[in-house]
Amino acid sequence: MRNIQSGSLQSEIDNNDKTTLGFWIYLMTDLVMFGVLFATYTVLRGNTFGGPLDRQVFNLPFALVETLILLTSSFTCGLAILAMQTKNKTQVLMWFVITFLLGLSFLGLELNEFNKLISEGNSWQRSGFLSAYFSLVGTHGLHITAGLVWMGICLVKVWKEGLNSSLSRKLTLLSLFWHFLDIVWIFIFTIVYLLSGI
Repeated sequence: MRNIQSGSLQSEIDNNDKTTLGFWIYLMTDLVMFGVLFATYTVLRGNTFGGPLDRQVFNLPFALVETLILLTSSFTCGLAILAMQTKNKTQVLMWFVITFLLGLSFLGLELNEFNKLISEGNSWQRSGFLSAYFSLVGTHGLHITAGLVWMGICLVKVWKEGLNSSLSRKLTLLSLFWHFLDIVWIFIFTIVYLLSGI
């Protein structure tokens, strides 16, 4: 009986290790994809085809607000993980709900920016520069959306089931994903928005 229990425990540990390794591989492929999008944007930045330049369409203070919101969400996500380590379900829920709302606010601002650009006639079809911009920032936005869906599902599970080892592992991977998106955004803010003012 003891051998069967230790065998199933070892199998669960092996599955957890494989899941974690698979997730890191996924993050590395995402990193490569974003690297390609950054390279494309850098190459096409000056290809405006008679359309507006980056400094004419981007609002640096607006992008700074987006950045501060996303960085704050990364901080609250970290606080949720600290609460998870002490098995404090109430604080885990509170910090992840705040993280979710901050992520939703960021996404709303990003969609508002896209809507403003498109309504001014500056869609992804106008020039190579705008096409590269929408591809890069839009891909990040899709990842934020996926993170929010994942977070919402985890919040419901924590609410119903509490903090078990399987759910704690999923929350840890979610926090890695969220921090990864924050790092990507810092590069977007620097390369896309900050350099447009120079």
